[in-house]
Amino acid sequence: MALLSQEQLQEALLNLRGWNVKEGALFKSFTFADFQEAFSFMTQVALAAEKMNHHPDWQNSYNRVEIYLKSHDVNGITERDIKLAQMIEKAATSRK
Repeated sequence: MALLSQEQLQEALLNLRGWNVKEGALFKSFTFADFQEAFSFMTQVALAAEKMNHHPDWQNSYNRVEIYLKSHDVNGITERDIKLAQMIEKAATSRK
């Protein structure tokens, strides 16, 4: 996978509500009602990420999940990260 150009990245961010670039990765923080909701979301994302063979870097603290997406093999953001972010958005919005 090739790194996205700055223009491609900016275009992709227009369609990823709430995502931005932080520390060279796509980033978003999600807040849920409680730990169970956060963990359930993480489980759903983990299963889908495993199928994609592309795994997020993330942190969980009680009801908050922070996700960083970066393709480590090319040390930057690729189309694979955008696709995973889109899947994560679907998982998050299906919970509302």
